[in-house]
Amino acid sequence: MNSIYKNITASKAKDEKLLAVLIDPDKMNLNDASRFISKVNQSIATHIFVGGSEVDEGLTDSLVIEVKKYTNLPVVLFPGDVIQITDKADGILFLSLISGRNPDYLIGKQVEAVSKLAKTNLEIIPTGYLLIENGKETAVQRVSETKPIQRKDLQTIKDTAKAGELLGLKLIYLEAGSGATHAIEPHIISEVKQQLNIPLIVGGGIRTKTEIEAAYKSGADIVVIGTAFEDNEAFFDKLKKQQIHN
Repeated sequence: MNSIYKNITASKAKDEKLLAVLIDPDKMNLNDASRFISKVNQSIATHIFVGGSEVDEGLTDSLVIEVKKYTNLPVVLFPGDVIQITDKADGILFLSLISGRNPDYLIGKQVEAVSKLAKTNLEIIPTGYLLIENGKETAVQRVSETKPIQRKDLQTIKDTAKAGELLGLKLIYLEAGSGATHAIEPHIISEVKQQLNIPLIVGGGIRTKTEIEAAYKSGADIVVIGTAFEDNEAFFDKLKKQQIHN
């Protein structure tokens, strides 16, 4: 399936908004996958992202195999480490943590991943990952040993996102972090969007349909929901297949 990125850019061109459900292999019981994915299929979700900051080896592979049994949605890896790479998925966000200055997460882990990726048919999508401060320490911050960009430092956020595009990255991902106390503010999304010609992903702390729509209106091309579904699967009922108005 070498069409994930083409479909994202085509949707962006038509102003069709996309929604990704992020599943953490460390938090999803394989026995619950069928029921969970059934709800995803009935929702407006367009993609399934799989990954987490701290995941034991083998869990991602097992989860992706199980998820693929029950959906035709593209399953894209969102890996926190090289051990989360599996050829069972359709694609991978090849992440560079450009908001931090730890060389391991800017280029080191990526070099380590190359030989493993060479053995797969995954569609590889270079992605600039920006961690934005949300009021508490996140797993990404702890594991990567990097500091997020402060929300008030809008110029640095915008410049970092644009630098990622100029380096040739194909997606920019603004992330407040798993379990963020609050979502990234609409004005930040809007300001970053104005800098970019490539698709913009926004995730972290988004727990309501209103917040999803606010992110879309501010310029997000893809919104990622994770914790909201982990905490309350009834949230799916509010996201039945329907048109999201821009």
